[in-house]
Amino acid sequence: MENKNVGYILLGISALIIIIIFLFNSAMTKIVYTTCSAEHGPSCPMYESIDQQTYLSLAIVGLVILIALILIFSKPQERIIIKKVKERQKKTVYDLSGLKAEEKKVFSTIQENKTIFQADLIEKTGFGKAKITRILDRLEGHKLIERKRRGMTNVVVLKE
Repeated sequence: MENKNVGYILLGISALIIIIIFLFNSAMTKIVYTTCSAEHGPSCPMYESIDQQTYLSLAIVGLVILIALILIFSKPQERIIIKKVKERQKKTVYDLSGLKAEEKKVFSTIQENKTIFQADLIEKTGFGKAKITRILDRLEGHKLIERKRRGMTNVVVLKE
């Protein structure tokens, strides 16, 4: 719940308490008037205790009203927005030590493009279809790449 709403609720409760205090005060005054008028008159100690109780209760209500006003006029709380920053993917280090020169050339071409069609790989490297297929088979065996079938051609993707 917002601070302003709580402040308004406290003001309403304070108003009700003030009404109850004055009703209680008038009832106590009537009781004291009927019981003490003959013996002590206006100097009865009961009148003093009624006044003390009234002032104390009004002071407490005044404190509640002060808190309510502070809540009403205070600035609303700002919402804290936490954005999660995506971690940058670390460059995967590939072990190319066991690869031949042709395989390294094909792998570097794939690495430059991230994903590439097998037909485009044939054009860029200048190797034949069969040779590219065999090289890609070996790279898949080393778990460096992955081929996915897309219609009539394959898409070659780096494994992460």
